[in-house]
Amino acid sequence: MSKQDNDQYIDWFRHSSPYINAHRGKTFVLMLGGEALADPNLTHIVHDVALLSSLGVRLVIVFGTRPQIEERLQKRGIPTRLHHHQRITDAATLECAIEAAGVLRTLLESQFSMGLSNTPMHGARIRVCSGNFVTARPAGVVDGVDLGHTGELRRVDHQAIRRQLDMNNIVLISNLGFSPTGEVFNLSSEEVATQTAISLSADKLILFGSEGGITDSHGDLRSELLAATARRWVTQYLAGIENPAEAHTETARLLQAAADACEEGVPRCHLISYQRDGALIAELLTRDGSGTMIVRESYEQIRTAEIDDVGGILELIAPLEEKGILVRRSRERLEMEIERFTIIERDGAIIGCAALYPFHEEQVGELACVAIDHHYRGGERGDRLLAALEDRAKTLDLSKLFVLTTRTAHWFIERGFKEASLDELPGEKKALYNFQRNSKVFFKPLG
Repeated sequence: MSKQDNDQYIDWFRHSSPYINAHRGKTFVLMLGGEALADPNLTHIVHDVALLSSLGVRLVIVFGTRPQIEERLQKRGIPTRLHHHQRITDAATLECAIEAAGVLRTLLESQFSMGLSNTPMHGARIRVCSGNFVTARPAGVVDGVDLGHTGELRRVDHQAIRRQLDMNNIVLISNLGFSPTGEVFNLSSEEVATQTAISLSADKLILFGSEGGITDSHGDLRSELLAATARRWVTQYLAGIENPAEAHTETARLLQAAADACEEGVPRCHLISYQRDGALIAELLTRDGSGTMIVRESYEQIRTAEIDDVGGILELIAPLEEKGILVRRSRERLEMEIERFTIIERDGAIIGCAALYPFHEEQVGELACVAIDHHYRGGERGDRLLAALEDRAKTLDLSKLFVLTTRTAHWFIERGFKEASLDELPGEKKALYNFQRNSKVFFKPLG
């Protein structure tokens, strides 16, 4: 490893520590479809799951068997029968489903049992358990069609699962459910994962798909999506599908599951790719993540700064001070003026700030120290921050805002600021004007 790579690794590891601390002791439900279990990247996913377990995360893995069932049906010459996108599970199909679930459970148990030297699993001593945690009932006859052994989830034994998690075991749950009469039913893995997360009051539901998340109309990855938006997207998508066979796509299923979980109290759901090496770690231990997070309410907020935010603001503005874009501020000055600042906080990290200094006699306010983390520019955060400061200025009965800038004049001009002379500055500010910086003055009236 080169020195540069080593430095980058150390920097990444240091910045991951807040997420490690935040996730310790939390409960995550991971859904791995049969496609993920057949992908060559499964070994890396297992290594990453083992890492999370070693960091104190309580883990439940729900796995599906769709392609494995299909493979067995084809080998036996049994046709696949669907009704309203649900598999009709006759006795022969149920036999294939039970066989597939058993084989995949054994595969996962063997993967988590690895402990060879010079591998990520060395010394992990991972213990996994599975059992009849899911109670199901028959889906019955739907529109005149008997779905056979296709079932609906009735109950998840969350107390039994918690006991296993308390012993630091990883819990494996298949897409099979069991009835009090001893019958076995074939369930949707998305339904099992969603209801398991809800029953456990899990902190996260992580859904692995072939795609790395949801992209917008420009092909850019959406790092965050509100649950209501996700549900609306599914509704619009299904309405636009002419061929009903195409409606039950993986993306639609996963988004629907995430929206259901969020609306029933799971704080965050994540859609990530099972094909990308390290997607799970990148999603959970880095600020930007690797996929799309579905939340009931946005986890990015604008609020008034507090004394504990001083360190984060200093870290944010330091690169801009080095370039001469912002005037240098000492920690002592920032501590004294912290109530003037408004910040954008994203998942505990400060990614934007701005300060408002009122001049009550002239009824004007200075907008200063406007900064957005370079990783988060382009998302209209600057506009939201400006709007928040304008609202704050109005509550102080100010009629105008002004700003002194050397490098960002066009940004302010595009938002209604107009260049003015030094004579228009409040007397106190004019007396402190730094002619060496030669900042331009811009004013904006507040409507």
